[in-house]
Amino acid sequence: MIKAVIFDLDNTLLDFVTMKRESVRNALVAMSEAGLDIDIESSYKEVMHLYEEGGWENQLVFNDFLREKIGYVDYKYLAAGVMAYRKAKADNLKAYPNVHDTLEELTKKGIKLAIVSDAPSREAWMRIYALGIHDVFDVVVTFDDSKERKPSPAPFKLALGKLNMSKDDVLMVGDWPERDVVGAKNMGIRTIFAKYGDHFGVEESGANWDIEDISDIISIIDDINKE
Repeated sequence: MIKAVIFDLDNTLLDFVTMKRESVRNALVAMSEAGLDIDIESSYKEVMHLYEEGGWENQLVFNDFLREKIGYVDYKYLAAGVMAYRKAKADNLKAYPNVHDTLEELTKKGIKLAIVSDAPSREAWMRIYALGIHDVFDVVVTFDDSKERKPSPAPFKLALGKLNMSKDDVLMVGDWPERDVVGAKNMGIRTIFAKYGDHFGVEESGANWDIEDISDIISIIDDINKE
């Protein structure tokens, strides 16, 4: 009997990768227009590399980029980039299709909802509020709560404890096989791969189910709970 669903946040409920890509490109264009002599495409690759090295939540990535390009932080260029980044982020921070309807339907069925995210609390909650889904989740576990990232069992254990449920009572939905699927399966939790959020061409997710649309979760739960 499924009584709760645990969701990853980024690229499961919202398209984080597209948001990040568009925001970085807009920031670089704005910095160029402000007078910074850069090639947009090569600079885009440099900034994304800085994110990969320092983490996707690095708030000082453009400071680091400017130091690499010109040797210091020019606040005219930084301001242009940060303001353009924030605007593009707000414009592109959107839930995937059918997220709101699916969450509402799950709630109507009495299914409790949780989020387990590797993002810091501040950033996770900002995105949750931006999506307008802050009032439907019973439990939110971020990196700041568990101090460990998936596939560590720590965030999953914390979520189960807060839900007051066992591994057999929940499903885990996520887009990253090596973290979401592996972490949950190691806990004995059944898993759903959010194929619609896959930006890297995953062929074998290792999950119990792969779904093309978040609404597919409804029929999966209905089938399980009929057994």
